Formats: sequence, C-alpha cells, structure tokens
Amino acid sequence: MTLQEQYDDAMFDFSRGNFDSAIIKLKSVLIQDAANFEAQLALGMAYYRKEDFKSAITEGHKAEALRPKEQLVHTNLSLFYMKSGDKVTAEKHGLQARIAGWREDAQKNPAEKNSPEPELQMAGAKPKTVKLPAKFPEQPWKKKLPVDTNT
Repeated sequence: MTLQEQYDDAMFDFSRGNFDSAIIKLKSVLIQDAANFEAQLALGMAYYRKEDFKSAITEGHKAEALRPKEQLVHTNLSLFYMKSGDKVTAEKHGLQARIAGWREDAQKNPAEKNSPEPELQMAGAKPKTVKLPAKFPEQPWKKKLPVDTNT
C-alpha cells in the first residue's frame, strides 16, 4: 500500500469515528514520512476527538513546527487549548490563526498586501477635480416643444 493509500485508509477510519485505528494508521504514516503535514494535523484532531487534549496539543505543535504560519494549525491549537481549559493560550493561537488568514488573503490579492480587510485599508489618493465648461453644449432633448393649441 502506498503512503497516500495508508493516509486515505486512516482518514476513512477517522471519518467513521474509529479514532483509535486512525491514530495507529496516522502514526504509521508519520513513521515513514515525518514531514507529512496532513497526517500530523489529522493526528492532532484524532486525539482531540478522543478528548485527549494533552496529546492533541502535543501533536498540534508538531504540525506547527512543519508549517508555523498555517491558519488551520493555529485554529486547531486554539480549539485544543480552549477545551483543555487554557483560555489565554487558546486566544493567542486564535490570533495567530487570524494573522495567518490575513497573510493568505494578501497572497491571493497582492494589491491589498498591507491591509487584508477593506475596512482597514488606508484611503487612496483623492480623485482629480474635473473642470467643467462654463456653458454646456446644446441639449436638444431639453428643448421645449411648441404646444399645439388647435386641438
């Protein structure tokens, strides 16, 4: 079985709620490829679903080491810490997730690099004032038509 097939098999178990089996299979994937980010992230979530928050946090930090600026890593860590009762650290990771989201948005739209949210953007240059002519050209549609009084 390829590494991808092993990962898919682990995720199938995860999706069916068989977290113990998913954990074993995800660990097997990570033994073969320690840099497999998706497997590392899923392993943390599997522990979370088992309500083993200490292990979830440990595995979440391993995923953070692989991709420190990944939004999902910090979102998961925020969730793990909140459930474990550490609200301060949860909020720290929540903020990191938000910052990572801004980075992602800025990469998608480079024009907004410094201000990822429209309401946080600085005002642009004022438009140039256009000088209008003193007298507008003739506007035939505004002329009054003669009124026929014979009817």
